[in-house]
Amino acid sequence: MKTLPYRIETGTGDTFDVEFPLHEETGEPVRVGQLVSQLLATIDRDLALFSDTSNGDVLQAVAMVLATRAGMVHANNDTTARLATQLLSTALTAVSEAPRKVPQTGNA
Repeated sequence: MKTLPYRIETGTGDTFDVEFPLHEETGEPVRVGQLVSQLLATIDRDLALFSDTSNGDVLQAVAMVLATRAGMVHANNDTTARLATQLLSTALTAVSEAPRKVPQTGNA
């Protein structure tokens, strides 16, 4: 299975090096990575303006966007819902399995 290596750097300085498994019918892995970067950058810019937004609200909005995009596909709703669920589950597992590097702080 092909993977998309992707480095995530959080606002608090944590780093994840994720190997996202790609669906067998992925057309352009580089474009997938570019879209991920653009979506995360857009969310980060918005959160910089509205810092009181909760993580739960962000996750809810992202879930709604995924559902909306799945609904926009000209295919059977059950098929697109199943695909979206499968892709989300695979991505969540990849992130949860990625090692988290936390920056050193303090003067030890």
